Amino acid sequence: MTDRVYRTVRSVSGFKGSFSLAALALLFCLTAICAPEVLAQNAPKPHRKVIVMFDPEYPAVLKNGHFEGQVRIDATVLPNGTVSKVEIKGGNPILAQCASQAVMRWKYAPASAQTVEEVTFNFNSNNR
Repeated sequence: MTDRVYRTVRSVSGFKGSFSLAALALLFCLTAICAPEVLAQNAPKPHRKVIVMFDPEYPAVLKNGHFEGQVRIDATVLPNGTVSKVEIKGGNPILAQCASQAVMRWKYAPASAQTVEEVTFNFNSNNR
């Protein structure tokens, strides 16, 4: 009976060894395939310098009501540096509207092509 138990355990552990080796090989292959995409996503994007910047209006009723938060915007900037459009990516809709109005007035450094610049505003009723 001891022999039989030993063989069962031995065959199960042999299966685990070959299974973990196959899993490790699969993981290695997937890592090699996905590595260029992961590295490309983490590459820093060059930002254009802002020449003229306006702070967004923080409406008193929102400030007094302690409506706070972060607003994220993508600004499409023409080669001459003017902002042609903004796209709100997240945040309180009223604060985002105030932020987008301010960014539309910004002026960036000229560049050879149109770019999309990420802009983040932190609205805090205690700081403004």
